[in-house]
Amino acid sequence: MGLELYLDLLSQPCRALYIFARTNNIPFEFKHVELMKGQHRTEEFRKVNMLMKVPALKDGSFTLAESIAILLYLARKFKTPDHWYPSDLQKRARVDEYLSWQHVNIRGKGSKLFLTKVLLPLLTGQPLSPEKLEGVTEELNVVLKQFEEKFLQDKPFIVGNEISLADLVALVELMQPVGAGYNLFEERPKLAAWRSRVEEAVGKQLCQEAHEGILNAKNLTADKIAPELLEHFKHQLLKQSS
Repeated sequence: MGLELYLDLLSQPCRALYIFARTNNIPFEFKHVELMKGQHRTEEFRKVNMLMKVPALKDGSFTLAESIAILLYLARKFKTPDHWYPSDLQKRARVDEYLSWQHVNIRGKGSKLFLTKVLLPLLTGQPLSPEKLEGVTEELNVVLKQFEEKFLQDKPFIVGNEISLADLVALVELMQPVGAGYNLFEERPKLAAWRSRVEEAVGKQLCQEAHEGILNAKNLTADKIAPELLEHFKHQLLKQSS
């Protein structure tokens, strides 16, 4: 049995894996797990990942959860070009530093804006208050400034002159708020130029294909989401809002 990747491209980490595997010509079978239908909560998927989250990898009888672990597994197994996860100690440390920081910062704040702007009005049936939107946008803007000043600085990519896993993980996360209708690249020329370089490095068409679903997410309606998932989101978001 070959390599199987269990993905939904609405998920940022799934997009990172999909783009990484495709751009490095890694052969895999795409197993679509539709999050909005609750397919990640089925007994069938639980056998692949008992945590019931995507992405997940199955390589023969070996299964693996967590997107960063999967990216590193693929990089090592398929001996992808060194720039993705450099052998140079300090360059690799820079990749590790970004991947460690981004979880609660770029990922945390970008996801919060997406969920608040797209899902909260669906769940409550009420339009989002300007104050609430301003609050989550400002939280994201703080970490975007940190990203530019600490991680990007005046370099073409996070680690220097070549793309790494850090850039790919950053790009897919930053596209989540864009999918909610907040174009964070618009007034940030440095960030916009970096985005173009990352897309050029992996292929613009591949990036467009991977992000097609999320860029249409603002058209999501409640009837497209599994009822038990709606309840889960409602509990999660209303807890955040209180």
